[in-house]
Amino acid sequence: MADGSCVRLRPEHPRHVWAYDFVEDRTREGRKFRMLCVVDEYTREALAIHVARKLSSADVIDTLADLFITRGAPVHIRSDQGPEFVAAAVKGWIQGVGARTAYIEKASPWENGYVESFNGKLRDELLNGEVFNTLREAQVLIEGWRRHYNQVRPHSSLGYRPPQRRCLQPGRRSAQERARLQWPWGQAYLPTPVTRVANCKHHRTTQPSARRARTPSSARGGVSCTERT
Repeated sequence: MADGSCVRLRPEHPRHVWAYDFVEDRTREGRKFRMLCVVDEYTREALAIHVARKLSSADVIDTLADLFITRGAPVHIRSDQGPEFVAAAVKGWIQGVGARTAYIEKASPWENGYVESFNGKLRDELLNGEVFNTLREAQVLIEGWRRHYNQVRPHSSLGYRPPQRRCLQPGRRSAQERARLQWPWGQAYLPTPVTRVANCKHHRTTQPSARRARTPSSARGGVSCTERT
């Protein structure tokens, strides 16, 4: 087992180990496109999915550079030994910014288990169910799925919460904003609130199935429960 495997090198905190890998698919006319997926192994966040017809070592550097600028450099970057990842330009650039490469054994994808698991979810939840008419359509839908994966989709390894740190903190998003992020778009569900006032004979419980507009107490000539002494 290689030193870069997910068994020997386990993530211990955010930006400790990032992993990246390629996924391939085709548009409607049969033309192939590739996706470069970058994942933070500790938080499970999908940091980027770069979609293009062809991806070279220069594209790998460009994608990582954007992430390093916005998020900082990780300690390790795990990958297989594909030609785009072992290219001298990529290895030299990664070392130049202070990160370390962690390569898995050849033909051993299980040693890169975190990103392989992510790739499987991407294919099962999106790619297998969509027909992309154009490359641009694929880019838009895949980016939308990535945001949903990070901000809404529950993850069992995170206690059925989404990966992004701000989403793990309750009360940071309104119900309308959370609904806007639901997948698929436009089919969000906003639960009807249930209002209960304990030990108050002047206030009825509002049930979701029979919610009706209430006339303000001032218009009825009365006072609300909070105004009673």
